[in-house]
Amino acid sequence: MNPEEVAEFLHAGHTALVASHRSDRTIHLVPMWYEIVDGNPSMWSFARSQKVLNLRRDPTVTVLVEAGSEYQELRGVQLTGKARIVDDPAEVLRIGAQIHRKYNAPAEAGPQELPEALRRQAAKRVVIVVTVDRTASWDHRKLGGGY
Repeated sequence: MNPEEVAEFLHAGHTALVASHRSDRTIHLVPMWYEIVDGNPSMWSFARSQKVLNLRRDPTVTVLVEAGSEYQELRGVQLTGKARIVDDPAEVLRIGAQIHRKYNAPAEAGPQELPEALRRQAAKRVVIVVTVDRTASWDHRKLGGGY
């Protein structure tokens, strides 16, 4: 995929698989909702979750978004980089609200229209912001049946 196709694919994607390293160097892989915020893949998570503990210790992260159920439809984007954990309450709420809107609310909803439950959740959350160092992508639809 070219850069525009990658951006469009990520914008339309639903669930990312996020890989971090446990202390024994094995992979911890979890599905996460995400949004591209300020140009970076961003997710919010409980501050005490295993993935956050892993990323605080070692910020190396890989994020995969994929689609397609038949081989000739498979496509995906793999992002490798460094995670930054954001725990500033205002930033957590700002980014959390953008993620919330992607999955739950109309795009035009303003911060004043956030559900109170989201505000309460933000107190226990952090945001994972990925700075991408490397992107790999594929789109089997472009192969035209020649595999």
